[in-house]
Amino acid sequence: MNIFKQLVKSIYSPKDIALFRFQGIGKTILYVFLLTLISILPSIIYLSTALTTGIDSARTIISKELPDFAIKNGQLSADTLVPVTSNQDDFTIILDPTGTISDADVENEGNAFAMLKDEFVLTAGGQSNIYPYAMLQGLNFSKEDLLKFIDTIAGNRGIIIPLFSLFIYLVSSAASFVEVSVLALIGLVLKNLLGRKLTYRQLWRLAAYSETLPTLFFTVMAAIKTSVPNSFMINWLVVIIVLYLAINEIPRPKKKMNE
Repeated sequence: MNIFKQLVKSIYSPKDIALFRFQGIGKTILYVFLLTLISILPSIIYLSTALTTGIDSARTIISKELPDFAIKNGQLSADTLVPVTSNQDDFTIILDPTGTISDADVENEGNAFAMLKDEFVLTAGGQSNIYPYAMLQGLNFSKEDLLKFIDTIAGNRGIIIPLFSLFIYLVSSAASFVEVSVLALIGLVLKNLLGRKLTYRQLWRLAAYSETLPTLFFTVMAAIKTSVPNSFMINWLVVIIVLYLAINEIPRPKKKMNE
């Protein structure tokens, strides 16, 4: 069965997921990479669109509407005592040296770039990327530096977008492999409860395919820009249920008859 047929079967058939425990580990790893690629497509599309359409808006807002500011020693300072928010062409820029605005507040703005007290926040399509100033040791940044940086991005976005997309993919792939590995550990408990004989390697394969349904669901939600409350808990609940059902489809070991 090819990998795309497996994708379809894994949406609705725990019985087929159970059969995938016998396949090679290489194909399962490839499947995890495929799921990861699918899951980040909305984020990459929205981020690319936000970058392309937001550069001109950002330059206009920063040059004309934001007060002078500077980032030194991991902290933002500015010539304002209150947060400054500006909107243009469905893109929002926030400057807040006071610590009043949170990451969640920025996410609610849709497409937005925020300079908060101790971090950058970039939001597009309901997905937030947070970058603490402390990550950039010795960072000294002013309003003029930011305007020059925006001009540089505008001239190199054909390179920046693919590189940024690759970075997101690699980070997301690493997170996916960690999640599958943790789920396989949970599978060790489930297989004992159900009285099935499975190795960790087999459970890892089952865990990878059990991720399909919640991954596709949250990808669709991201594509239509719909936020799902308690998404972390829902994701783990669904994937554990699917894994449980898949393990339950595996026949019990036959009991040895006494001679």
